[in-house]
Amino acid sequence: MKFDRKPVWSVVRGLIVAVLVIAGLAGASGPADAASFQPLRIVTGSGVQEFSVEMAVTEEQKQTGLMHRKQLADRKGMLFDFHPEQEVAMWMKNTYVSLDMIFIRADGSILRIAENTEPLSTSIISSEGPARAVLEVVAGTAQKYGIRPGDRVEHPLFGGK
Repeated sequence: MKFDRKPVWSVVRGLIVAVLVIAGLAGASGPADAASFQPLRIVTGSGVQEFSVEMAVTEEQKQTGLMHRKQLADRKGMLFDFHPEQEVAMWMKNTYVSLDMIFIRADGSILRIAENTEPLSTSIISSEGPARAVLEVVAGTAQKYGIRPGDRVEHPLFGGK
């Protein structure tokens, strides 16, 4: 009797995919769990501001970003890694929450801030120069915490804490 491994592998692969889909659906109904957040600090002229951010590093994560979310808590956000440093273009398609987009150079300094972006817009929001990362936080954050271009972002992505 000959044993063919291919059907067994197909069943195993199917079970793995099913588990991953179920796990993804369970997590999709609510905010990301606390384990997926990392600390990030911004050193401003008025003090250090601390945030907790989700990382967007894969192409899928970067394309999805904060789409479809109905709220974003104060001091929470998403950090997009665009290594290597490059001109970055973002939009608000399928994003219901107005955001401040903070474009960050490879050295951790803030290049530009696009404040109070328009929800659901397909207008392009440019970094207007080479950026390593983009931090998306709820609209009004930059003004509320005195965050300005030139301020320093501390996170392992920029060689800091």
